[in-house]
Amino acid sequence: MATDCNSTEQASGTADMFADAAPGFPSREELAPGACVLRGFALPHEAALLAALDTIVARSPFRHLVTPGGFTMSVAMTNCGALGWVSDRSGYRYTATDPCTRQPWPSMPVAFLHLAVQAAAEAGFDHFAPDACLINRYVPGARLTLHQDRNERDLAQPIVSVSLGLPATFLFGGLERTDGRARIGLLHGDVVVWGAASRLRFHGILPLKTGHHPATGNCRINLTFRNVR
Repeated sequence: MATDCNSTEQASGTADMFADAAPGFPSREELAPGACVLRGFALPHEAALLAALDTIVARSPFRHLVTPGGFTMSVAMTNCGALGWVSDRSGYRYTATDPCTRQPWPSMPVAFLHLAVQAAAEAGFDHFAPDACLINRYVPGARLTLHQDRNERDLAQPIVSVSLGLPATFLFGGLERTDGRARIGLLHGDVVVWGAASRLRFHGILPLKTGHHPATGNCRINLTFRNVR
């Protein structure tokens, strides 16, 4: 597997992006049938999430994965849960062990699990049971191109995506790559949930801008919860 298991780069991002938004006041913003943003939903869990993240990264460090086409991703990744998402020349897939440490992925922290289940229920998806959490770290210039989450067996389960740290612009498109896409500003603590008719919509993140956030420093962390099995 072509990964950088010891990546420790530092970065910067923009703290005043979307400054006219009102973080800390949870509200629900509809994006499409089965998709919404829960503004500030993760803020009450911030301390527990960040503490758990430190424990995960100590066991399974961030690394830059390689796509089947040989492209090194600008976003650094790790995982927790029963399964972790990986990519290399062999393709995209889930594994039970970390290819860098050859040990099982760190177990999913209770704080992660509770937040994911609560957010899914708030968005109308009861009984969400995530068994995988992909953790992405964005530095300035890092981006995630339009893609679908379709490596999971049960597409009836939603995706729950938690934003921590620097603000980002989330692209939310349609069921075809060429469909138009909305640009949604995401702030620290925002949670995006999509499922049902929107489960296979294309989505991505525009290049992160420069700045600093008191919770994460010079980067953005994204937690993406999925039910794989």
